Amino acid sequence: MIDHQVRVHPSADRLPREEQLAWKLAAVATGTHDAPDLDPDAVAMAVNRVIDNASVAVASLRRRPVAVARAQALPHRTAPGASVLGAAADVRVSPEWAAWANGTAVRELDFHDTFLAADYSHPGDNIPPLLAVAQHSGRGGADLLRGIVAAYEIHVALVKGICLHRHRIDHVAHLGAATACGIGALLRLDTGTTYQAVQQAVHTTTATRQSRKGEISSWKAYAPAFAGKAAIEAVDRAMRGEGSPSPLYEGEDGFLAWMLDGPHAAYTVSLPEPGEPRRAILDTYTKEHSAEYQAQAVIDLARRLRDRAGPLEKVRSIVLHTSHHTHHVIGSGSGDPQKYEPTASRETLDHSVPYIFAVALEDGAWHHERSYAPERARRPGTVELWNRISTVEDPEWTRRYHDPDPARRAFGGRAVITLVDGTVIEDELAVADAHPAGARPFGRAGYTAKFRTLTEGIVATADQDLFLEAAGRVRELNAPGLAALFPAVDTDAVAGYDAQLPKGLF
Repeated sequence: MIDHQVRVHPSADRLPREEQLAWKLAAVATGTHDAPDLDPDAVAMAVNRVIDNASVAVASLRRRPVAVARAQALPHRTAPGASVLGAAADVRVSPEWAAWANGTAVRELDFHDTFLAADYSHPGDNIPPLLAVAQHSGRGGADLLRGIVAAYEIHVALVKGICLHRHRIDHVAHLGAATACGIGALLRLDTGTTYQAVQQAVHTTTATRQSRKGEISSWKAYAPAFAGKAAIEAVDRAMRGEGSPSPLYEGEDGFLAWMLDGPHAAYTVSLPEPGEPRRAILDTYTKEHSAEYQAQAVIDLARRLRDRAGPLEKVRSIVLHTSHHTHHVIGSGSGDPQKYEPTASRETLDHSVPYIFAVALEDGAWHHERSYAPERARRPGTVELWNRISTVEDPEWTRRYHDPDPARRAFGGRAVITLVDGTVIEDELAVADAHPAGARPFGRAGYTAKFRTLTEGIVATADQDLFLEAAGRVRELNAPGLAALFPAVDTDAVAGYDAQLPKGLF
């Protein structure tokens, strides 16, 4: 790996583009064109994530934000175009609109992959726009895999090197850059074109974290899809020879100087050397439970503590000792009263670790729909327990959260349960059971089981088999064959739901 030093430069420096971060990102992505074959482990994981995305996207098809995104996309028919999950098999729309609809479906349940380092990310959000571009441009599975591996490489590098959340900038800014790079790799674009697309994508997808604060709305699901849509449009514009704000990262009025650490900002972004295998996708991990990633280990810990805790009406208090991120983003350190509100939206409950721990402790399980049902959140016993749960930041858990060794990095915490008689029950869990370092790491069998569980009753067993068979041989699929990566669903039932939605402009 090469450590690239990134800092703000005054305009008078005339920083050569080859020394700019956007160029270096683009060079890594386009360097895959002439590189040896992709790392086989990285390819296998890319296939896992294609399966994972399809699982959560199918399960969300009849949720309102996904239906709205689909309704917005369907009027934008074109040829050759790209598929929309939930629409008829022969329907094709413009690729940026397919990315919008399918990206929202993937993100809605907060149930696919994650990578946490200096910042947060869901690298699987790169796949819907890449798949849409591959279909529209007539590229096959091998090109798609090259794009996915490149996008993950860039995404992970940025998340390791540049913290956005400290400045309340939403993490999709890194996604925009990664997707533009992935498309550049997929289409075998030159470095200069990809460089311009990266800059426009980052410039147009930089937004505040209010989408994940307070009363969280459906925009949390739309935000990554918007970044994917914007990245496709940025690539199209760059391919037509147009430039973008430059230097986007290092400019004196640019991203680092005014959105992040200021005029004296300095960062280190580590990128692979030419010819070095692209394996960053192997550092990422998926979710067994439909909740914010920092709640994954907490759910497993609650299930483990359920029998020891005894009758929950005898619990006086529960304190979760955890990292700065968990405490301030999904814990009581956020200062968000909505995290204790029984009428809160699903998106808000998904970002409330006190609510999640309460329900997991009561039920001994977690379900992507039942655990968030309004009647579940308003259950009196749950509300009482929920309000007795708080979080505190523990410096040791913060240190472990940022451990440079991925094998030692911890995203969980320690639960201290105090009963009314003074008895104290304690336990801790560093990583979720499904994490690569956890008790039951996810492999292909885990992804397959997740797909079958989430698509049961929506995709017929025979069609589940067809999808899994196609996903397993993505590399061999030609451009028309990519349509097999969209599981067949009951489109009449989906269309019937969509017909009930209010009309918009399109």
